[in-house]
Amino acid sequence: MDLKETFRLVQAAGRKAALLEDELINKVILDVADAMIARSEEILEANKQDLSRMDSADPKYDRLMLTAERIAAIAEDQRNVVKLPSPLHYTLSSTIRPNGLVIEKVSVPFGVIGIIYEARPNVTPDVFSLCLKSGNACILKGGSDAEASNKAIISVIHDVLDKHGLDIHTAELLPSDRESTTALLHAEGFVDLIIPRGSASLIQFVRTNATIPVIETGAGICHTYFDEQGDKEKGAAIITNAKTRRVSVCNALDCVIIHEKRLSDLPYLCDKLQEKGVLIYADEKAYAALAGNYPAKLLEQATPESFGTEFLSYKMAIKTVSSMEEALKHIEANGSKHSESIVTESEENKALFCKRVDAACVYTNCSTAFTDGAQFGLGAEIGISTQKLHARGPMGLQELTTYKWLIKGEGQTRA
Repeated sequence: MDLKETFRLVQAAGRKAALLEDELINKVILDVADAMIARSEEILEANKQDLSRMDSADPKYDRLMLTAERIAAIAEDQRNVVKLPSPLHYTLSSTIRPNGLVIEKVSVPFGVIGIIYEARPNVTPDVFSLCLKSGNACILKGGSDAEASNKAIISVIHDVLDKHGLDIHTAELLPSDRESTTALLHAEGFVDLIIPRGSASLIQFVRTNATIPVIETGAGICHTYFDEQGDKEKGAAIITNAKTRRVSVCNALDCVIIHEKRLSDLPYLCDKLQEKGVLIYADEKAYAALAGNYPAKLLEQATPESFGTEFLSYKMAIKTVSSMEEALKHIEANGSKHSESIVTESEENKALFCKRVDAACVYTNCSTAFTDGAQFGLGAEIGISTQKLHARGPMGLQELTTYKWLIKGEGQTRA
């Protein structure tokens, strides 16, 4: 499929988007939020078509599903984006050289951002609002699982853009086939940045095949370490929330690490998990501590494959350690540099954990479920970056800008 003309139109729209006044941008985003709610029945009907083609036991089913409440939450995230200051045209640094040259470093849009995502129709309005607010055009490549939902949402966006006299190619939804993915990954000269959102296999495919810059939003293999000096009330609440709040998202808990001296508290820490039917893969010591204290049908012996796995379901592993050092080594070997947490009352251990753990988000005495752009005050988010170049962790408006140097002179020439 030849999408060059589509890419060219989006590029032209991006150049116009970079010149829009923030007041107009905010009006458009607010109108899209209102229109999402006003046309929620239309969106939900399209979403039902997508859901009917997916097994409800599939971990992606929950990500795919929209409800009136979820649409209202999406609209609220868009309104939160409007409340944020524009990230554009900030002077990041300014110096005056001995020869009188004024050199400024100023934030500017990337231009065109391509997003490749799976069964997540909420990504469509989130990406649009963040890209428009940061002066970018966006090319959306959703998966076939969410095709009807994405088409319904992009129709709302296009109608609002058209109402305001703006180029509808500011947000373009590509066909859901693989040929479109391939074309986007090789859209040199048209697309400035690719951000994949989805499974580890999708991210690996994009990383391997893209010929334009990529920001990885990696898989979330998240741990919570219950330290020798952990508070069991805090631990039980944090573990339950991180595991069961929403199992299909990347910040959900996959593995509890527990100090062996606190194994007697393990049944208490896991008590609420059984209410949600969480299947636990426990190592030998943890299994012994839970046997008879946790439903037998929900308790299995761990295997090596139980660790380093992003479950995206009501499943969780437990690893017993004899020291803080062993816990840190387990996270290093099995984590994905996404979100890691420690439950402890020891200030020394908190500091050591924060210093030693190599992850985008490191928590002390709180749930990994907070790894989210809205929770961080970024409005909506475009993804959680697990890499270290340009952006790391929840990506909001600032992460969708780059910069350029502005050099002001009065006739200076170089010797």
